Amino acid sequence: MAVEQRGWVHLAPNLFVDRGPINVGILRDGQRALLIDVGDGSAGGALAGLGILHVDVVLFTHHHRDQASGVGPFLAEGARVGVSAAERQWFDSVEGYWADPANRWHLYDLRPHRLMLARSIPVHETYREGDRFEWGGATISVLATPGHTDGSVSFLVDLGAARYLFCGDVLYDEGQVWEVYSLQKGRGTRDYHGFLGDRKRLLKSLEKLRAADAAALIPSHGNIMTNPAQAVDLLCERLALCYRQYVAISALRHYFPGLFREFRLRSRPAAGDEARWPEDMMPVRPGEPCPAFLAHLGTTWIVSSQDGAAFVVDCGSQDVIQGILAMQARGALGAVEWLWISHYHDDHVDGIPRFRETFGCPVVADQNVAQVVENPLAWRLPCISPEVVQVDRRTRNGDSWPWHEFTITAYHLPGQTLYHGGLLVEGQGQRILFVGDSFTMAGIDDYCPGNRNFLGRGRGFDACIELVQALRPDLLLNCHVDEGFDFTDQQCLTMRSNLAERERLYHDLLPWDDPNYGLDEEWVRCYPYEQCAEPGEEVCLQVVFTNHSDEERLASCEVVLPEEWEKLFPSGQDKPESQEAIIPPKTERSILLTFSVPRTAQPGRWVVPIDVTYQGRRLGQFREAILVIGAGLAGGRGLVTNRCELTTHL
Repeated sequence: MAVEQRGWVHLAPNLFVDRGPINVGILRDGQRALLIDVGDGSAGGALAGLGILHVDVVLFTHHHRDQASGVGPFLAEGARVGVSAAERQWFDSVEGYWADPANRWHLYDLRPHRLMLARSIPVHETYREGDRFEWGGATISVLATPGHTDGSVSFLVDLGAARYLFCGDVLYDEGQVWEVYSLQKGRGTRDYHGFLGDRKRLLKSLEKLRAADAAALIPSHGNIMTNPAQAVDLLCERLALCYRQYVAISALRHYFPGLFREFRLRSRPAAGDEARWPEDMMPVRPGEPCPAFLAHLGTTWIVSSQDGAAFVVDCGSQDVIQGILAMQARGALGAVEWLWISHYHDDHVDGIPRFRETFGCPVVADQNVAQVVENPLAWRLPCISPEVVQVDRRTRNGDSWPWHEFTITAYHLPGQTLYHGGLLVEGQGQRILFVGDSFTMAGIDDYCPGNRNFLGRGRGFDACIELVQALRPDLLLNCHVDEGFDFTDQQCLTMRSNLAERERLYHDLLPWDDPNYGLDEEWVRCYPYEQCAEPGEEVCLQVVFTNHSDEERLASCEVVLPEEWEKLFPSGQDKPESQEAIIPPKTERSILLTFSVPRTAQPGRWVVPIDVTYQGRRLGQFREAILVIGAGLAGGRGLVTNRCELTTHL
């Protein structure tokens, strides 16, 4: 049985676990030690208490910053580093990740996850599945256990009398994982469409843990498990339930039905070979023809008034502009008078700057959308475009105005993404609700949690479906689908019931008081995410916390400056201090951090980690911001300068 002593857990003779922001394995051999992961480096206190004077080797289960950020002092004293061969570049060549625009803009491939080291560290040894070595009287075996990351490994420490398995973030506790957004992985599509897409590899990794015959599983985050089989079996069961609940109302069944073959039924031969869905999954609605005053080009819808004027929804490419010009040339369309932006995704906004130049019309968007498209450098979100879009009119939920024979009403529609609007167009005997990408005939478009689609009554898709029920439009229009569609009252009830049950299921799967913490990667974020500054300048950075809980929470954070900068500051200059704030329930609040750039700082892109503690839970270097020294090095079309301004986004 594991025994707690003076801040660490004593697992077995000479084997310990330090319970810091992550669990650090300590294998002792006299006055030296082998560590498995290091977290923020705070395990040094435990080492001293155990009589350890030197760390010989540090092994890493995976490359995330919260696993490895504190390794510096051990390296300085001569420790050797061993990592998964599949992840070596994310330890010793990580600058390549941060410098690559593909990891900043048009984000559809989300692996590797951005929780990368801020600076590279040397790697001395690499390991693969089946490797085995001796250290301090123990035999250490390597298991490839991908899922949480592509190259994750686990280390089985065999002491002879018993074996202990350090399994990284394969699981958190019996039946639980730390979060689910790291499991985003495409299967036949890009990662963006792959909600829980790496669950099958994770299940295989879990079976390896089960078969290892270990006395205990020690995760990076979470609790030590002394019944591995029970822990694994419960997690496999919960993952299956959660994924089936997701598929039951997923919009992807319309776009990519082949992704879900394991769930589809086949009709009887007499009815043809048509695919059907099980009774617990919502049927896919048939499409319906659209009124004559609508036209569809790419991801753009065009509303034509009786006198030929045009109201356009979204513009993702130059092809749309050419299509509208062709319609005008043949007399099928008159002047373009408005452009509405449904949401910030690149395939809906990339063409807007050129659209404005071509047609000279004003741009209107929901205020939540406008803040992203007007200042994209300040955000890091899936499918984000570097194009800066000027919004002429920001709408609030329920704003309404006349346009020719139509009445137009704008809504905040926090479905596919939190930064999303809906548009009700009433006229010519029709009531049409433009829903961006939030729905298809098959259900809800929630396949990428990075978009921030929250669970909960009156939040996220539940709020969107409630709006559909209240408005009762004749047709819903998705920007990617040529036909219109609607939902029956029963289908709306089915979707809302599914979401309520999903909230319960994810509450069991995730170790948080509200499951949105494990689904919403941006519940802690930096604003602006990227900004420019000059040497000697003071930088202002907001760390924005979303409190998903039903009670207030205490949040604190501090900037972790690059080591190179600390050497450049005058002696005696104070380091940036930690700041804290009370975050009210179900709200978003900012903590303002300020720090100075050394006068002799080198130009370039610098990763600035943020160390976070939330309601007493130490999360380590949980988030980061990008600081570009030298304005000529900005990574986007616009420029975020060093401004201190508080914002509200919910």
